[in-house]
Amino acid sequence: MRLLITNIKELYQVEGNDENRLVVAGRNMAVVPSIANAWLLTESGLIKDFGPMENVPADGFDETMDVTGRLVLPTWCDSHTHLVFAAPRDGEFVDRIRGLSYEAIAAKGGGILNSAAKLNEMSENELYHQSLVRLHKVIAQGTGAIEIKSGYGLCEEGELKMLRVIRKLKENSTIDIKATLLAAHAYPLEYKENKEGYIKLILDKILPRVADEGLADYMDVFCEEGFFSVADTERLLEAGWKYGLKPKIHANQLHYSGGVQVGVKNKALSVDHLECVGDAEIASLIGSNTMPVLLPGAAFFLGIQYQPARKIIDAGLPVCLATDYNPGSCPSGNVPLLLSIACTQLKMTPEEVVNAVTINGAAAMELQDTLGSIKRGKKANLIITRPMSTLAYIPYDYGNNPVDKVLINGVVV
Repeated sequence: MRLLITNIKELYQVEGNDENRLVVAGRNMAVVPSIANAWLLTESGLIKDFGPMENVPADGFDETMDVTGRLVLPTWCDSHTHLVFAAPRDGEFVDRIRGLSYEAIAAKGGGILNSAAKLNEMSENELYHQSLVRLHKVIAQGTGAIEIKSGYGLCEEGELKMLRVIRKLKENSTIDIKATLLAAHAYPLEYKENKEGYIKLILDKILPRVADEGLADYMDVFCEEGFFSVADTERLLEAGWKYGLKPKIHANQLHYSGGVQVGVKNKALSVDHLECVGDAEIASLIGSNTMPVLLPGAAFFLGIQYQPARKIIDAGLPVCLATDYNPGSCPSGNVPLLLSIACTQLKMTPEEVVNAVTINGAAAMELQDTLGSIKRGKKANLIITRPMSTLAYIPYDYGNNPVDKVLINGVVV
């Protein structure tokens, strides 16, 4: 099947055959290469060719799609979510309005422990069907690849149940899905006075079973005061490496926790959150292959300080944006809204936010060879926008879905 898309107002994030932009960093983040008045040809689910309309093919295709007035760009790559969960936490939303902090809610058994209790009561089948609905919703908003974490089981069977649901989503979805083991998300109530016992459960029981069943691509730890210490994090990440699970860690959300440094030291694929980033964190990231992933949707929803995106970019580093879709601190997988928040609150430009959720988002999931840009041979995962003037209109028109059509592997979904 060869589909020719014509009269594209602007085709964004294009790369030539000899280009290989695996990550975009520093001042280069302000540039999104494009072709005005363009065409694009897909074949067998891949990008076959593209160019200006003056060179549009006269034949060699099965179908055409005229997208006059619309922009085309790669689908979003959302590299940090908790999309598999049992129930919302709107009661805690009201608690925060009334003045309770995130830490105070967690201390009284809310937060992650609340989600764990509800998840362990739910059947695997029901959990899958609820999660599938959420997955379809984010795809409709332009997401074409996603990472999903466990972490709401907080026990052997609960964590494996979540990862089996993620595997089933992989099997029944056309988009790329990466699975992350996040058993070290919080300490269950029964281990409140025996934290070493829970760490041993992860090391001796959960990790071996996850590895044996091939249920995860990555290993995550919530490295934060009141959760897992730097020493605990390092121990867990080292164990994950032995089972072939690369680290992707929660770092520096609430405090200067040392999470960034321990992530870099253990060759983490990414360090995520980063509300608390100073010169020491920047210095540790420079020269590393660890991607800084910012989650401003969670900062917005929790009412805490935003990540210093300008400081990170101006240091010559890359920035990735992800939604952190979860029931407590960011109940939204809406990437276009995330881009609006990043532009208005983090002072990132429209070009920077698009780079952050396409090329850099793909890199944060090791999908840069197949997704994240418009390049011959990459997957034809495309967003066709509603009629609009420029790329800047996507974050400008906040709260509204810019997507007219989403193509996954060259097929409209």
